[in-house]
Amino acid sequence: MAQDADFFHSNGFLVLNGFYSTKEVDKALDASRTAVKKRPMEIVVDNLDTGERTLAGMLPQSALQDGRFKVNDLHLDVDAVRNLALSPRIVAILKTLLGQTPVLCNSLFFEKGSAQPPHVDSLYMTPKTPGHLIAIWVALEDSHADAGQLEYFPGSHQIEQMKFSNNSYHFIPGEMLKWDQYMQSAVASRGLEKKRFSAVKGDVFIWHAHLLHGGGPIADRKRTRKSLVFHYYSESDCRGLKLVPEGDSLWLKRPPQDVGNLAEEYQAFTEKSYLASNPDVAAAVANGSLESAWAHFAIFGHKEGRRGAFSEEAYLKANPDVAKGVAGGAVKSATEHYFRYGRQERRKLR
Repeated sequence: MAQDADFFHSNGFLVLNGFYSTKEVDKALDASRTAVKKRPMEIVVDNLDTGERTLAGMLPQSALQDGRFKVNDLHLDVDAVRNLALSPRIVAILKTLLGQTPVLCNSLFFEKGSAQPPHVDSLYMTPKTPGHLIAIWVALEDSHADAGQLEYFPGSHQIEQMKFSNNSYHFIPGEMLKWDQYMQSAVASRGLEKKRFSAVKGDVFIWHAHLLHGGGPIADRKRTRKSLVFHYYSESDCRGLKLVPEGDSLWLKRPPQDVGNLAEEYQAFTEKSYLASNPDVAAAVANGSLESAWAHFAIFGHKEGRRGAFSEEAYLKANPDVAKGVAGGAVKSATEHYFRYGRQERRKLR
């Protein structure tokens, strides 16, 4: 293990070929797919094509089957997923590499490749102590080159991390172009080369919090690249948080990722009114080209500000200031106000 640790600290990654058995992998995969198929309102998913975050229960089954999604935090409720992440064998290795007990804090399930641009995880999951974050990628099937394989830059974890204008290492959206340019320059000056991980089912790729990595281009969108990703903070960085012991390991008990006002919209949605207000949607539902009125609203309607999704009367009653604005002519309608301001402000719809 000492040799593996030396390799990890020198290169920023470690590959464990065939680490998990077919039985272990299939159990986690089946449990993940079953959980998503049920489309519960507790599971948060990110659309990899649009960048939108939503709830599995708010998407039509066809969208989940055909689209590219990142499913967040299945480990919070799915035992088979959490068991894979907290296998005593992997925890022992991570403890050696991290220097202390790892705390499982996040999981991501992918049916398809992410095609995510090169990044370092500490940008988004910034640990209190620099370097006190480690991650693993588990191949749930053989990875085909056309499916967008995992890409990485060996040695890039040694690049000094850029501080943003607020003097922190946590990303600021408006400054990411500067970060990209900084990293590209650092990679070029060090002569670092991009590598691809052609994984076989059961393989594990462990990486340092500062390793530059991403998802390769997808040549065939029909191909899957089933995988699970797990992130772990150090135990010392999790002091004061709710930690759950499981065997010799720990996991962080926390709510699912924030989704803003989406649950409120789902509960307040009025299908009959939406179809009546949008005859083109009604026709598409009637001829079978759309699964439901909600399917249209969840994918298109909320972006277009379509009317009829909720009761304007109820919205105005719940928001007297908006009602006053509509009555006085300062606000065009309840629907316009909600999609321009109310959604971001998490206004009550009823």
